[in-house]
Amino acid sequence: MSTNRNPLEQSPYILVIGLGGTIAGLAANPGLSPSNYKAGELEVETLLKKVEEAIPGDLKLVSQQLANIDSRDLSEELLTLLGNTVKESLNNPDVQGIVITHGTDTVEETGFFLSAICGKLAEKLGKRVVLTGAMLPANAPQADGPLNLLDALKWVSSPPENCPGGVFAVFAGRVCLARDLSKRHTSAFNAPLMDAPCSPLGLINPSWLSRLKAVEAASGEDMPIPKQQWPWVEILTSHAGARAQALESLLDLGVEGLILAGTGFGGVHKAWLASLQQAEVKGVAVVRASRTGAGVVQGDAMDDGLHCVSSGTLSSPRARIALQLALNAAKADKSLTWQDFFARITVLPEFR
Repeated sequence: MSTNRNPLEQSPYILVIGLGGTIAGLAANPGLSPSNYKAGELEVETLLKKVEEAIPGDLKLVSQQLANIDSRDLSEELLTLLGNTVKESLNNPDVQGIVITHGTDTVEETGFFLSAICGKLAEKLGKRVVLTGAMLPANAPQADGPLNLLDALKWVSSPPENCPGGVFAVFAGRVCLARDLSKRHTSAFNAPLMDAPCSPLGLINPSWLSRLKAVEAASGEDMPIPKQQWPWVEILTSHAGARAQALESLLDLGVEGLILAGTGFGGVHKAWLASLQQAEVKGVAVVRASRTGAGVVQGDAMDDGLHCVSSGTLSSPRARIALQLALNAAKADKSLTWQDFFARITVLPEFR
């Protein structure tokens, strides 16, 4: 394994990008309370050294530390930096593939973002971008980070006939499309992909591979990365006793888009309806999602007078990223609406 690279050396390598997270975290008393830790303490170079004996000797690695944060603090500026770095690296003929170590709290946003802005590029080039992380800090007795990192390196470098290029995530011995990530548990090792269609790494599930190919075939062209400030989109969760004041304040402050994390199939409290209708009049983009965490939200599921675009299978955090990218694209290309761009990256055939 090599993690130090001479820029004049021309040979294929795997790029490993570090963003921090629990996989790079340290607990003060790991044997007693591994949940009490500080994320983003170790650099990715250190994570690789911890597993170097298990990495095949002919696999060349280059590490790059873009950030070292707790992923709950993920920013749009960092997403822009990451997206540009990944796209530039994919276009580098020396880069065979990319592994990204990431905190699990917001990995679903990053996974969807990368799928939307470079999924087609990775597919066309036959290269894989793989997100991974951990649920326990690096010094916990049963830390899951080292095995996840090794599995991600194996997946990114496995023969192309095993699986086409694209953007993936690897956790707890399983692989899924990064766009399917959605953390569903506070502590389970497979929390980021607990409800995602996935496959064991050692024996690829044929039905999962068929779904992967169907999704890639139906996916539209990659979306542009925002060059300046991202469109302002907020998530509002409907609940018992919901009031309209918070919604009205956002409209007054100039919010550009709203994700409605509604109840059930995407229903919202009747106290919001008048304000939401006013939002539509003002041209605010409104997307109906569900707070349930799973299932499909359809456009005609609610008879409440709102003309919302629906999130489909996307969780509220992923729908927010999709809406931000759609609003950004519509500003640059006036021939299409934000609804057109939103559909391009969210409306895919249902696969059973």
